[in-house]
Amino acid sequence: MRRHADFAALERSHGIVLPGAADYITPQVAMDCNIAFDAQPALVTVGNSGIPAYLTNYVDPALVRVLVTPMKAAEMIGEAQKGDWITDTATFQVLESTGETSAYGDYSENGSAGVNFNFVQRQSFHYQTMTQWGERELERAGLARIGYAAELNVSAALVLNKFQNKTYFYGVDGLLNYGLLNDPSLSAALQPGPKAYGSAAHGPWVTAGVVTATPNEIVTDVTSMFYALVSQSGQNVEMGTPFTLAMSGLSEVAMTATNSFNVNVADILRKIFPNITIKTAPEYSTSAGELVQLFVNSIDGQDFGTCAFTEKMRAHTVVPAVSSWKQKKSQGTWGAIIKMPLAMTQMLGV
Repeated sequence: MRRHADFAALERSHGIVLPGAADYITPQVAMDCNIAFDAQPALVTVGNSGIPAYLTNYVDPALVRVLVTPMKAAEMIGEAQKGDWITDTATFQVLESTGETSAYGDYSENGSAGVNFNFVQRQSFHYQTMTQWGERELERAGLARIGYAAELNVSAALVLNKFQNKTYFYGVDGLLNYGLLNDPSLSAALQPGPKAYGSAAHGPWVTAGVVTATPNEIVTDVTSMFYALVSQSGQNVEMGTPFTLAMSGLSEVAMTATNSFNVNVADILRKIFPNITIKTAPEYSTSAGELVQLFVNSIDGQDFGTCAFTEKMRAHTVVPAVSSWKQKKSQGTWGAIIKMPLAMTQMLGV
């Protein structure tokens, strides 16, 4: 077959070489020669018009942490270390001056001055928790951008501190270890004054989320606590003394109640007691009712009390296993050391 001239022209003009090509096949020639074309074959795979759903899923790298109740005991009266993790008993020295005078005489030797000592003891309580993690679970958590081992440490610290906070309020049963709410040296709780509204004559400040006591009634309850504090402290307390008024967040709602002059209870209290501070903690909502405590921060430079611990966090040795690790973490507590019980008064059922 003679080669079509177009192929030679393409080689000369454009450098396009089609070796073995001789001529074109026109559609008519194809029809006349009955040239066959392959039919479209059937699908081998399953018919699909989408993609895997996980490819359209977005994983937010920010971790949303579940809220826990706040830990406020150390904020109430401060916190300090006493001893260390091998200390079982702490002794606190209480000193009282004694003496008497006599009429003066040149040759008289009457009168005397002395000192009386008491040694008050508290017992520590040590507690622990464990963390453990494996190679595979560490890698799997890493796919979600979660630092699993680090998060375990955060969780361990939270568990230990939650228990520490609880001992600061309640101490440890069976030991000479007490808290802010149950120290046996504290005076008995007062009863709220009569209320004009509500079902009980000595009803609470807040009922079902509504302030049912008047501002004057609330202020009267607080001033009653102040009177008891002045009396039991031997009048070492006055209105300008720095105070802390501790209550639950539910009772704090009562501080928003306003009188006819549009002045709320919190402002009235600050006007009466210029150095008062209001603090809240969930533990003041008790099974017996809402509790409020009024205490002096310090008298003559001596603190009312302090929350105390032996060690705040001891991270023990990381122990490796075949394909995992584990670690113990421990702490110790003395509860709340109340140095001057006479500097606190409380009221239950507000």
